[in-house]
Amino acid sequence: MKPSALRSLVATPAVIALAAAGTLAAGANTPAQAATCGGYVGLTFDDGPSGNTPALLNSLKQNGLRATTFNEGQYAAAYPAQVKAEVAAGMWVGNHSYTHPHLTQQTQATIDSEISRTQQAIAAAGGGTPKLFRPPYGETNATVKAVEAKYGLKEIIWDVDSQDWNGASTDAIVQAAARLTNGQIILMHDWPANTVAAIPRIAQGLAARTLCAGMISPQTGRAVAPG
Repeated sequence: MKPSALRSLVATPAVIALAAAGTLAAGANTPAQAATCGGYVGLTFDDGPSGNTPALLNSLKQNGLRATTFNEGQYAAAYPAQVKAEVAAGMWVGNHSYTHPHLTQQTQATIDSEISRTQQAIAAAGGGTPKLFRPPYGETNATVKAVEAKYGLKEIIWDVDSQDWNGASTDAIVQAAARLTNGQIILMHDWPANTVAAIPRIAQGLAARTLCAGMISPQTGRAVAPG
C-alpha cells in the first residue's frame, strides 16, 4: 500500500536549429525519449501518504517514473506535506476513501461521506480535486458507482495485482510488473519496503519493452500518455 538525470545538451548548431524550429519544446520530452514509448502503463500506489512516501517518491523520481497515488483521506489530512510532495514529484493523486472500509457493506450516506471527505482532505492538502477513485479492496456495486458519479470520479481497479500487500518479494513484484501491457494498470502500495526496492528494476523492465509510465485517463480509465 503504501529524475532521471537529464544529460546536458551541447549547444551545437544542429541543436540550436532544432530548437528554433520548435522541435525541442521547453519542458517536453526530446524526440528520442518520445520515440522510446511504444505504449503506456499505469503504476498505482494505494494507502498513502505516510512516513514511507518520501522514499517511494525519491525512487520513482530517480528512475524517471510517474505514478498515481490513491490516497486515503485520513492520511492526506495527517500528512499534508506528503500530498504536496507527491504533486511536486509529478504524481497524480486519486481518492481511496477516507478510512478504507468495505464500501459495499456501507449505507449510501456512509459511502458519500467516505468519498466526499477524501476529496476535501486531498484538495486541502494541496493535491487538487481527484478525478479518479479506487474503491478499497477493489469492491464496488451500483451504490458505490452512483456516489462516484456524483463527484465526477472515474472508478479505477487494476489489471495486475503485485501482491505486495500480501508479502510478495521484490522479485515477485518485478515479475508482476513484467506482465503489464499497453494501457494496463498495476496495483502496488505506499508502505512495503519490497515495493520501493522493486522500482529500479520495474523501470528497467518497462524501458526494455518500450513501455512508459503514463497517467490514467479520467475518461477511459486506461493508462495513456501524460497530458
